[in-house]
Amino acid sequence: MGTDGNLYGTTVDGGSHHGGNIFKVTPKGQLTRLYNFCSQAACADGEYPVMALVEGTDGNFYGTTQSGGTNGGWGTVFRITPTGTLTTLHSFGGPDGAGPYSPLLVAGNGTFYGTTNGGGAGYSGTVYEITSTGTLTTLYNFCSEQGCADGQYPVGALIMASDGNIYGTTHAGGDYSACNVDGCGTVFKMTLSGELTTLIAFDTTDGEYPYSGVVEGPGQIFYGTTGGGGASNVGTVYSITGEGALTTLHSFDVKDGATPYGILLASDGKLYGTTETRGAHFGGTVFRMTTDGTFSTVHSFDGSNGKNSYCGLVEGAKRVFYGTTYFGGTENDGTVFSISPEESVE
Repeated sequence: MGTDGNLYGTTVDGGSHHGGNIFKVTPKGQLTRLYNFCSQAACADGEYPVMALVEGTDGNFYGTTQSGGTNGGWGTVFRITPTGTLTTLHSFGGPDGAGPYSPLLVAGNGTFYGTTNGGGAGYSGTVYEITSTGTLTTLYNFCSEQGCADGQYPVGALIMASDGNIYGTTHAGGDYSACNVDGCGTVFKMTLSGELTTLIAFDTTDGEYPYSGVVEGPGQIFYGTTGGGGASNVGTVYSITGEGALTTLHSFDVKDGATPYGILLASDGKLYGTTETRGAHFGGTVFRMTTDGTFSTVHSFDGSNGKNSYCGLVEGAKRVFYGTTYFGGTENDGTVFSISPEESVE
């Protein structure tokens, strides 16, 4: 949600060069294409943006592509103006990271933090810092510890917590005795200088393979989701303290959805999120939950208004939430939707 009241986002595919695009859409649904990736030779400007954009303090938007660029096709970090002028800030080359899947974190000091899903010294992803002019510093290389006990392959967004530290998750690594010797993923805390502490290594009973990061609630309690594991092995919602004490708040059971992605702590003090699949019509769901675990399904996608939401929600005015689906809609190529707590979807 931009400060101008419009929604800004990306498509991972399609566009005039089939490399994905960046779009602006008003809350009433008027869409404008701002940029088509692969507009430059060999997709030097990036290809396949996966995650959300963030608005910088300069009024421009910043994001990543999982491939393309000028340094071997390992992805990019870019800046785009509200009118569609794109500047590639950095092209990953492998040793400095590869395949960024997560959105950027805008820090209070005007710099950005992000993760790459691969590359780095351990070939398992990195945490990096980048300035608005493109100077990149690798802060941490995952799989630096024996058996990747510190995690590997981060996917979810980072946050800057009230204690001044960065918090995030890794999709795999951690406890290699679980999850088919891949490790079930971790939640970590990191200082701005790159000192990383693993808060929890999932063991499948409490969840596995988190796709989302965490959000901070009152009392420095953090909330997140895992894409699998839990009582029915289709994902969980959990809370975790800054010291690593984890509580499973909800285990999805297929009927209420499966494989949750992003989660949002809304202005009403409740958690809202989406699941990628299952629910009443097998197209995924939108859910709402109190921080003590009272759960309800707000909507089940049936295809006509979208299905398979791979991202969370953003909150607009009057507690109207906005999100996207990967498939469904009139062309079965995905939708942008709005939803209110009264369960109306457009």
